[in-house]
Amino acid sequence: MMILIKNAEVYAPEYLGKKDILVAGGEIEAIEENIEVPNTWGYIKIIHADGKKLLPGFIDSHVHICGGGGEGGYKTRTPEIQLSELIEGGITTVVGCIGTDGVCRDMKSLLAKARALEEEGITTYVYTGSYRIPVKTLMDNIQEDILLIDKIIGVGEIAISDHRSSHVTFEEFIKVVTDARVAGMLSGKAGVVNVHLGDGKLELSYLDRMEKETDIPLTQLVPTHINRSSSLFKKSIEYARKGGFVDFTTSTTGRFLESGEMKCSKGLKIMMDEGIDIGNISFTSDGQGSLPEFDNSGKFIGLGIGSVKSLYHEVKDAVLHEGVDLEHAIKVITSNVADHLKLKSKGRISVGMDADIVIVDSKSLDITSVIAKGREVMFEGKVLVKGTFEK
Repeated sequence: MMILIKNAEVYAPEYLGKKDILVAGGEIEAIEENIEVPNTWGYIKIIHADGKKLLPGFIDSHVHICGGGGEGGYKTRTPEIQLSELIEGGITTVVGCIGTDGVCRDMKSLLAKARALEEEGITTYVYTGSYRIPVKTLMDNIQEDILLIDKIIGVGEIAISDHRSSHVTFEEFIKVVTDARVAGMLSGKAGVVNVHLGDGKLELSYLDRMEKETDIPLTQLVPTHINRSSSLFKKSIEYARKGGFVDFTTSTTGRFLESGEMKCSKGLKIMMDEGIDIGNISFTSDGQGSLPEFDNSGKFIGLGIGSVKSLYHEVKDAVLHEGVDLEHAIKVITSNVADHLKLKSKGRISVGMDADIVIVDSKSLDITSVIAKGREVMFEGKVLVKGTFEK
């Protein structure tokens, strides 16, 4: 199907003004001031976008698509994500990962779920491994996974500074980063390592040592959960100032925020005020991951679940409540992620790019319509395409 979107305010993510956009063959075919439809073109779906803003489809690069959790026993394992949850969140590209449990959830199940979501209508990638080092890969090693499996673009999430981590040496950690980097170079992929930062004493020390003691660029890492405490957040500002890429986690609870976690929308404004390059910042949801709470002795005391809808919610809050310009705020879930993960056809509204599009109300910024890979999957707030087993 061809789709013509008329008179939308386009953020590519840079502001382009009011434009018409033609979608055909799963790609953005044209962006013009006015596109007329000849009778010879046959049927074209026309979306009138007056009073709407048009954004690139969102990229959530940290989602436990085949479920996560389990820190409170088997009954606390979180469920697999459903397609409609992603669509409602405006997410057209997702990167799946495994968390704490790398035994009952493995690379086979992660890859199968990614392929299922791709068949259902969105774009998917995955990281190889879980919290653990040595990394439990799909094939014999990290380099084979990244080089030979199309959907595997890096390693993660590897846990450090966390009581659930493998408590490996710095040298063991760097070996993983080196393997991922070389595999990325050989395959043309990002080969990044997604690093789970817990609330332990090490904080960013391994990352700082890597910058001082090796020749590996900081951009080889994606340290996530950098907003989990005021101390970690402050250190992350300095890390980003040196050129490191940092990732905020949008899923949270009121209790976490009360205990010192930095709200993402506020943290983004602070980093921008500190002069941090907006291109070095991303948001991810940690969707379907558990939100476990532990007491001071490490005993499990409660559990929530991460929501992919929190991803755009925090971007919207940054615009509406923190005064961040939309064209800057939207980069943390579109072009910044695409650039860092080398997703060359994603993250921008441009001719020849994949037709992943989110349309929002100009005032409330609420999502109204979503197009994924050139297919209309949500219209005026109603999900049109659901997962195979969704009602």
